Amino acid sequence: MKLLSIAIPCYNSEKYMRKAVDCLLPGGEDVEIIIVDDGSKDKTGEIADEYEKKYPGIVKAVHQENGGHGEAVNTGIDNATGLFFKVLDSDDWFKEDAYFKVLEKLKELSGGSKVLDMLICNFVYEKEGKKHKKVMTYSTALPKDQIFTWDDVRVFKPGQYILMHSVIYRTKLLKDMGLRLPAHTFYVDNIFVFNPLTEVRNMYYMDVNLYRYYIGREDQSVNESIMIGRIDQQLRVNKLMIDYMANASRSLKKKQERYMQSYLSIMMTISSILLIKEGSEESLEKKKELWNYLKDHDPKDYIRLRFGVLGTNMNLPGKGGRRISVMEYKIARRFVGFN
Repeated sequence: MKLLSIAIPCYNSEKYMRKAVDCLLPGGEDVEIIIVDDGSKDKTGEIADEYEKKYPGIVKAVHQENGGHGEAVNTGIDNATGLFFKVLDSDDWFKEDAYFKVLEKLKELSGGSKVLDMLICNFVYEKEGKKHKKVMTYSTALPKDQIFTWDDVRVFKPGQYILMHSVIYRTKLLKDMGLRLPAHTFYVDNIFVFNPLTEVRNMYYMDVNLYRYYIGREDQSVNESIMIGRIDQQLRVNKLMIDYMANASRSLKKKQERYMQSYLSIMMTISSILLIKEGSEESLEKKKELWNYLKDHDPKDYIRLRFGVLGTNMNLPGKGGRRISVMEYKIARRFVGFN
């Protein structure tokens, strides 16, 4: 069995995917690199086949009809044979020294007496044109270099969340829970991180900067104008997370529930801010409908989120209230890393 399966969802990625694949190859036989060609119209599929032919047993090329990022991640999970699973987007990369440290730690922990469900690392915002690279770390919120549970988790600071770039999940956990991301929908990485948290018991945090998250392409999904244009997909993801939380909250530990409520709160904030910034009557009505959806489908979390600081600021009346709401934009920017 492989130690780590890494899925690389690719759609028309010929210009930059080689950097993503090449950074993983030093892992050798310990890793399984699954390149998912999601119906690309350029040479992505040919490049994937080239790597599979050159590195048999390490690289696996999978071709499918276009289903979007979520369907590509689903395909990665379906094809994964490694003990652990991670997603690397085709325009991102790993730092080599941190990569080796993570592989060594996974080897060590895989032979331990406790089953590791999730390993967390730092990630770096590689924002185009910025010399100073912002690093998302978790040393204030999580115990370092030890297996811990939700009872050991401390307080997360505003804007400090575990994102797709941070996590490595146990593959069997994802398969056993039947995790499926919706097709043809952007921003499903939030579901990928959020839903499995209900199944996570044992965690480990390494204070290393593994994942380099590139921000700078004009067509990137986190470009603010593109996010506003795709707001209906953001709202769909938001509502799916509300539905999942409503069904899961009864079985969660206190700190586990609080963290997931906080994550859901920032998602509500992002959706609300984008709708406020768009500014049309239709968008403002969508914001109202989103909060009503939370109220109707998850009354318990609605009370906590709606009357918390973020929820209150997202629902202040009038133009003056909306100006205050946009002040929360800084927190949303830190979470998403808008262009």
